[in-house]
Amino acid sequence: MTNIAYLSLGTNIGDREGHLKEALQLLEGRPEIRLAAVSSIYETDPVGFTDQPPFFNIVVKAMTSAAPEELLTVCMQIENELGRKRDIRWGPRTIDLDILLYNHDNIKSDSLIIPHPRMHERAFVLIPLAEIDASIELPNERLSLEQYIRNVQGKEGVKLWKTADAFYRL
Repeated sequence: MTNIAYLSLGTNIGDREGHLKEALQLLEGRPEIRLAAVSSIYETDPVGFTDQPPFFNIVVKAMTSAAPEELLTVCMQIENELGRKRDIRWGPRTIDLDILLYNHDNIKSDSLIIPHPRMHERAFVLIPLAEIDASIELPNERLSLEQYIRNVQGKEGVKLWKTADAFYRL
C-alpha cells in the first residue's frame, strides 16, 4: 500500500448516507485499498445541473497498491454496483466516485485526469479535503488549499451535515 489517493464521493438520490456507507464498505472490501481517513458529510447545493436534490459529499484518503487506472476501474465498478446511471451530465446519482489526487502525480489519459481537473473550483471537494489534511499540496498549483477555499465560489452552499466520527468509523 505505497500510494496515497484522495477520492471524492457524492450522492443525491435515495438513502444518501446509506449510499456513502455502502461505497466505503465496498472500497474497504478491496484488498488493494485501505481507507486512512474519512471526512464528515457535507450537504451541498448541486453544481452544473441545479434542478435536482442537494448532495451529500465526502472525501476519503486511501492507501492503495492499485495503479491509477486500476483504481478508476474499482471506482466505476462500485458506481455500477450501487446503481449509478449517467443520463444527465452532473445530474442526479446514487453514487459518484472521483479520484482527486494520486500521490503527487499528474496524469492525463483518455480516461483519467489527475489531479481532478475541476477540483479547485468545487467547494464541496475542497472543504472535506481540507478537513482530512489542510496542509495538502495540490500538484502544479500556485495557491494553497486554504487559499483555494477562501476564493472558491459556492462555499456558502456547503453545510456540515454529520461529523466524521458520527458517520463512519475506520
